[in-house]
Amino acid sequence: MAQRKLLLDTNAYLRLARSIHPLLFVEFGEDRTCLYLIEDFEREFARSRRLRSKFSWVDEPEYRDNRQIRLQIGRKQKRAIRTAIDFIGDQVDADALGVSVVDVSVLSHAYVLGISVVTDDTDMRALGSTFGIEIRSTLSLLQLMLDAGHIDYARVRQIAAYWRHERDLPAKFGRDYRKLFGESPP
Repeated sequence: MAQRKLLLDTNAYLRLARSIHPLLFVEFGEDRTCLYLIEDFEREFARSRRLRSKFSWVDEPEYRDNRQIRLQIGRKQKRAIRTAIDFIGDQVDADALGVSVVDVSVLSHAYVLGISVVTDDTDMRALGSTFGIEIRSTLSLLQLMLDAGHIDYARVRQIAAYWRHERDLPAKFGRDYRKLFGESPP
């Protein structure tokens, strides 16, 4: 059975990588789900003083090593991704969405490769929907991991409590948490 690939946007990676490690390139579930980042994450992180300051753990060797495995993308796919970046970027401008260049690249990779994206960004979710890209929230990813036995309820609660402590809650967090896990969030 082929691996089911999911792309994480920067925010999803930063919300999850410290609590679930290793996060990337670990298969789970019967469909061999595996999480990936695009190479642009490294450039975005390196350019952003704010991200480097707030998430200094990202540069620790264990996390850096976990990000070394990349999606295998052929030459034709790379050309198609560049084209997708242009037309998805044009849609960002037309709709005046707050979607970064890296987010457009994540969506373009997903569009060309036919894979899903994990993001909580409202504008990115809307843009993905416009182009028929399957979008999952970080909470739905946690549910997928829970259902596959990759994590347990204690870990889900720990992550949710950490997000609350950090004041980094996804939109509609309480409602979505109750819907997915059948309990009030911690």
